[in-house]
Formats: sequence, structure tokens, C-alpha cells
Amino acid sequence: MTKFEKYRHLLDARKLELDKRLVNIETELDEAPHPDFAENATQREDDEVLEQLGNEGLVELQKINAALKRIDDDSFGFCLRCDKPISEERLNVLPFATLCRTCAHQLENQ
Repeated sequence: MTKFEKYRHLLDARKLELDKRLVNIETELDEAPHPDFAENATQREDDEVLEQLGNEGLVELQKINAALKRIDDDSFGFCLRCDKPISEERLNVLPFATLCRTCAHQLENQ
């Protein structure tokens, strides 16, 4: 087992969770509109929220897939900006992190 296998497991588990959520969102969005005008307006507002959640889920899936690829090609755990190791503390919180804490902070403050 490599040093980063625990992150592969975390990423795979999160990916499964997101896949299920995205299927549920798609099912909700495919429902026929409610015939009552007021209910239909509320449903449309709910659909907008679901679409936003779905988009955020798709972005996270892209980040997860990129992190899994970095694990496979042995570049996982290194900052894409400065090439220094990303701390385990950061990876434990954000396993698909691409930047070390210092670089992420610098980018936030630009």
C-alpha cells in the first residue's frame, strides 16, 4: 500500500457519494412540472437550487478525478505551483488539493 492509498479510498468514497447525489438531482429535475401555477413557480426555484448543486458536484468530481490521476502518476501530494509537498493536514481536509497552504493563501490574497 502506497503512502497515498488512504487518499485514494477517501476520494473513491466521495466520488461514489457524489455520483449518487447527481443521479438523485437528475431524477428530481426530470420530474414533470406541477400543474398548479404557484406550485410550479416554487418547483422552478427548487430546480435552480438543484442545478447549482449539480454543477458544484460536477466540478468536485472533476477535481477528484484529477487527484486520482495524480495518485496514479505519482504526482499527488505536491503543490502544482511551487512543487513542494502539500501537508497531510491539508490533504486530510481537502484530499483533492492542488496547492500547498502557502500558495493557496497567496492566491486568495491577490
